[in-house]
Amino acid sequence: MAKAQEPEKVSFFTRLKQIGMVFSFTAKRDKLFVPLVAVVVLVPLIAVGVAVALGVSWVWAPIGVLAALLGTVIVLNLRSQKAMMREAEGQPGAAASIIENMRGDWRVTPAIVSTTQFDMVHLVIGRPGVILLGEGNPSRVRGLINQERRRLVKVIGNADLRDFVIGNEEGQLPLAKLRNTLVRLPRTITGKDVNALDKRLTALSARPQMPRGAMPKNMKPPKGAFKAMRGR
Repeated sequence: MAKAQEPEKVSFFTRLKQIGMVFSFTAKRDKLFVPLVAVVVLVPLIAVGVAVALGVSWVWAPIGVLAALLGTVIVLNLRSQKAMMREAEGQPGAAASIIENMRGDWRVTPAIVSTTQFDMVHLVIGRPGVILLGEGNPSRVRGLINQERRRLVKVIGNADLRDFVIGNEEGQLPLAKLRNTLVRLPRTITGKDVNALDKRLTALSARPQMPRGAMPKNMKPPKGAFKAMRGR
């Protein structure tokens, strides 16, 4: 049996470089980021300086430094996520990309149906059941979602089926709230049910077998078409 590949280890300097890139990215897109970092750094350091001046032991100095570093990390994490969400808004496939990077057992099939105008519906399978996420023009996306609902309801059994249209208008789900919304959904099926649903829906989306033999030249699809149509 082949051994599972161990996750690639990231060196300390590479990690610092990554943090620097995130810091620069956030600072360019969030005007409040640098002032907030300055506050969380200066407040504990000033507090330690005052304490030392009043005769308190120098043992508090490392604690002040650690508090400043912790505050910086927290602010960086929160503000960078918001900056990335704002950057992703309006980008085709942003919703699927966010869920693919979420913690937990989320099975994502991007753009199970789409249009040439970049309207698309993503299929998500997880402990809350089956979820359809629509991105693009709301009226066209709603039609695509209803089409997929009719197709899926016949094969998902008792699993819950929910759908959301990503957007900032009334009745839509803002991209910035997508992660928290999915995390807060009730867990109604087990991990085994998730596996079973994944296999069932993958089989449903599989392409029919092409007849054997040579395909006429005028019927051959463009190069890369099968790869683009292939499921997960």
